[in-house]
Amino acid sequence: MAKARKDERGRALRKGEVQRASDKRYMYTYTDPQGRRKFIYAQDLATLREKEKQLMKDQLDGLDLYVAGKATLNTTFDRYMSTKHDLRATTQSNYIYMYDRFVRETFGKKKIADIKFSDVLQFYLYLLDEGELSISTLDSIHTLLHPTFQLAVRDEIIRNNPSDGVMKEVSKGKTRGVRHALTLEQQRAFMDYIANHPVYYHWWPLFAVLLGTGCRIGEALGLRWEDLDFENRIVSVNHSIVYYPIGKSRTSVQRISKPKTEAGIRTIPMLDTVYDAFRMEREEQEESGFNETEIDGMKGFVFVTRFGSVPNPQSVNRTIKRITSNYNAEETVNAKKERRETVILPDFSCHHLRHTFCTRLCENETNLKVIQAIMGHRNIETTMDIYAEATDHKKQESFNRLSKLDIF
Repeated sequence: MAKARKDERGRALRKGEVQRASDKRYMYTYTDPQGRRKFIYAQDLATLREKEKQLMKDQLDGLDLYVAGKATLNTTFDRYMSTKHDLRATTQSNYIYMYDRFVRETFGKKKIADIKFSDVLQFYLYLLDEGELSISTLDSIHTLLHPTFQLAVRDEIIRNNPSDGVMKEVSKGKTRGVRHALTLEQQRAFMDYIANHPVYYHWWPLFAVLLGTGCRIGEALGLRWEDLDFENRIVSVNHSIVYYPIGKSRTSVQRISKPKTEAGIRTIPMLDTVYDAFRMEREEQEESGFNETEIDGMKGFVFVTRFGSVPNPQSVNRTIKRITSNYNAEETVNAKKERRETVILPDFSCHHLRHTFCTRLCENETNLKVIQAIMGHRNIETTMDIYAEATDHKKQESFNRLSKLDIF
């Protein structure tokens, strides 16, 4: 039988109670509805237990409201989050951030028993029209609200899920943002411009790695020198760097994130260009100094900013926008002088470079399982969608060439 814990006066302490050795104050630890640890303090045990009693009453009052169907959507969402013990800290933080930003202060104050299908529909349309959200962002909000309502259905607080079918309704006539790969011509223009630019040339290794491995930006920035096998020319992908907001200030911090599925842990063969990019980066750091940043016990990261830290994905995307804008302006003038067609770069992000790599791979590889393994796709359907788009372009190119042949 476990020995009972006691305070200095010999009184038995209950679960969650402790007397601190530093200042002799009493502390009670509990978990709030969102799964976060909270603490109550008092100078003496009697006062602490009065506070515990009040906390219990408040929690029961909230439960009574929920059972009676008088709870708000906010209360139900908090209850739903308290059941998600398997969520990673980054995912939980992002869920709470999305809900607090778009739902809590408006729609979240409605009583859940009073919410109808039309209420959810109007709220979603408001977010699209007045809030100017994209369908993709709205879909992220829906993935929080739908299971929240479903929890209330399972608890028999409401009969039906009022969010069922809403996304299908709001998606009518609206297109989701579809990522398109850069064409081979655009890809070459982008990389040539960076390689020969007096300001942007130092970005060439990172973009060469992104376009030559298909890594997600967090995976690429998380690469360490020990993840690179130069002898066998293999890149090991087993983690990524993520940025997520914490606390009320929502200050972003860097964390190491492990892949959600086994598919995310993979090895990628090093193309010659990628090999050269890594070698170039290493030679540069041998002269200027290596990355000394340590994140969750990991260090020795390949890519480094001029301040000696790991680059931020947002800063990389902003750099792409600056490069694209400068390139397009110069290309427009040069094409006019040279009397040729312009090669204009579209608006794109780091993830488009991953999509571009996958498209080039699909154009040269027919084994979908090989493509899936290299890309780290969890579902083969994702690979098949990109493959279908890539082969459609190839078919069109083939027919365009065929139409120019004098064979009829």
